[in-house]
Amino acid sequence: MRSPDTALTGIGPDTFDLRHRTIHGYRRAYRMAGSGPALLFVHGIGDDSSTWLDVLASLTRDYTVIAPDLLGHGGSDKPRADYSVAAYACGMRDLLATLDIDRVSVIGHSLGGGVAMQFAYQFPERCERLVLVSSGGIGAGVHPLLRLAAAPGADLVLPLLGTPPVREGLRRFRSLLRAGGGFGLGADLDYVIGKYVRLAESTSRQAFLRTLRAVVDWRGQVVNMLDRSYLTEGIPTMLVWGTRDHVVPSEHALVAHAAMPGSRLEIFEGAGHFPHHTAPQRFLAVLRDFLTTTRPAQHDVRRWRELLRSGRNARSGGSTPLGISSGS
Repeated sequence: MRSPDTALTGIGPDTFDLRHRTIHGYRRAYRMAGSGPALLFVHGIGDDSSTWLDVLASLTRDYTVIAPDLLGHGGSDKPRADYSVAAYACGMRDLLATLDIDRVSVIGHSLGGGVAMQFAYQFPERCERLVLVSSGGIGAGVHPLLRLAAAPGADLVLPLLGTPPVREGLRRFRSLLRAGGGFGLGADLDYVIGKYVRLAESTSRQAFLRTLRAVVDWRGQVVNMLDRSYLTEGIPTMLVWGTRDHVVPSEHALVAHAAMPGSRLEIFEGAGHFPHHTAPQRFLAVLRDFLTTTRPAQHDVRRWRELLRSGRNARSGGSTPLGISSGS
């Protein structure tokens, strides 16, 4: 599965130092450990691979875990480049190819969920399972702050986030923000603030804006995967959502569950946008159960062609045969 130079020989399962591969001229950062079937963890916008550290270590005895920093994020390069969901999916394929990994179960959070869905759509022969955590790409709804950040002129405001006065103000009034609901972020507030102050750096900010504007505008999410969700037939799929997710509304979980044949839905009561942070042990439990009770998908080219030709999701009267509007 892995070439000798990428094996983390001698490094304990609780250590995930960043490694780098140069692909298409850009350095891509990733964390990797363990042995066994491969799991690919894809983080959300403005985040990085460290978001998964609470859950990765306990999986390394049974699985090879790979958690990259998406281009424009974390320790990866931040060039003026294509930051579309499709480009990210291609980046995942190319990174896996350099690591000699052909097939993976993909776990994606938020934007990473959209990337995971796109990966399964573009490279079905490489995708064994699909786990979508508070995923984007289901409907237009998204947190108002992301809509504002995607609007014209945000380039002038975002640099202020990392300035000393703003950081000091956030530090002093964080408890008040929490008491007031923290912009609807609740317990996720501190984590989000810690990540987004990085946007004071020009290259990080520009990469963030290019990524955001590829998927969100002032009206909400632009990319909608529901028109292709029927193609997950045959790919074991699990959806994980928190009831208090105000970044990507929890109602999207029900829509996605109905649109994806045979999918499994796990709702985390009281969790926000990061259920793998709020309840890491439960997240691990449902993930392990899903991985051990499902068989990896085997891509059937003939069946794939039949699905595409039949247009399972072809709209009739403005809705899919499942009764879900493609604009939900």
